[in-house]
Amino acid sequence: MTESTSGLNRVLRAAAARVPEPRAAHRFLNRLTHPLRMDDYSSLIYPLWSSRELRGEVVTVRREAEDTVTLVIKPGWGATPHYQPGQYLGIGVLLDGRWTWRSYSLTSAPTTGRGEYSVTVKALPEGLLSNHIVGTVEPGTIVRLAAPAGDFHLPTPTPPKLMFVTAGSGITPVMGMLRSLDRRSVTEPFPDVVHVHSVRERDDALFYDELRALEKTQPGYVLHLRVTSEEGRIDSRQMSALVPDWSERPTWACGPNAMLDELDEHFDATDRDDLHVERFTVNRDAGASGGTVTFGSTGKTVELDGATTILEGGEKVGVQMPFGCRMGICQTCVVGLDEGHVRDLRNGTDHGPGERIQTCVSVALGDVELKL
Repeated sequence: MTESTSGLNRVLRAAAARVPEPRAAHRFLNRLTHPLRMDDYSSLIYPLWSSRELRGEVVTVRREAEDTVTLVIKPGWGATPHYQPGQYLGIGVLLDGRWTWRSYSLTSAPTTGRGEYSVTVKALPEGLLSNHIVGTVEPGTIVRLAAPAGDFHLPTPTPPKLMFVTAGSGITPVMGMLRSLDRRSVTEPFPDVVHVHSVRERDDALFYDELRALEKTQPGYVLHLRVTSEEGRIDSRQMSALVPDWSERPTWACGPNAMLDELDEHFDATDRDDLHVERFTVNRDAGASGGTVTFGSTGKTVELDGATTILEGGEKVGVQMPFGCRMGICQTCVVGLDEGHVRDLRNGTDHGPGERIQTCVSVALGDVELKL
């Protein structure tokens, strides 16, 4: 790298880290570089500099388990450090020549300044991107980012007593909450927290050493680890014995659907409305037939089975549709349905022509045409 290039690199890094982009100057430079944009040149020197999209650089890949890694991501210009612990971050990774997107819970606590994000990713058998991230992504990888979002977070002020119920990788959004509460304990009391966490095998417990250390430094935090291969799944009766005052504790829960469904039923039966749930998966066995999906004015089509969502189908043929959480929560992926019928994987509800559907949780019931 030449001395002049090195100097420009330093200038761009300083600007991206500290100074808002001078938009008027940027527009002027875009006119000078037309038909290319200034971004096309600056990105060659400093890849995180872009006015068109939010980018990040993977600075650390920390292995939490054989099939799980934590990515620490340095965000580029335009990133916000302001997010709620427990929210998720959209990440786009270049895979086989295409930008493939997924949303992962933030395990980091918000910081002042530009800060860094961290997400913890577990490789799933059917997870194309998660397997790529766990097995291939290295420090220095440039990713695309979507702003943090999601409703699964603690309120302000934090309840003086609360409970977390997690299982497996469902602990990830709660880690962001716990780390934030720990950091804030310098200026405000750590609340009375009971955390019931289930894992299949003892070695599967992510962040176990950190959680045990938190028990020692924060007397308000109590961890109950349940190893289901030894003790079986915990039910509401056992929960009552383990946490006698759990009816007094607003609860945040994340894990397998069966566990969350059981919690839902218990809270409904006791007329409680203080259960907050985050679901990572939907039921793919919805009895849908599948069909040919046509993506409106793009003219592109794809044959889908009854378990592949319309959003996933669009990505297979290069149709870029909006999305956020990919779990049917944020409403970012809503589009119009022109022809045909689809089924919602979350609840089995069918939707027809003229309705607006969420592509991330909808599968085809026969041939479908979207309004794009």
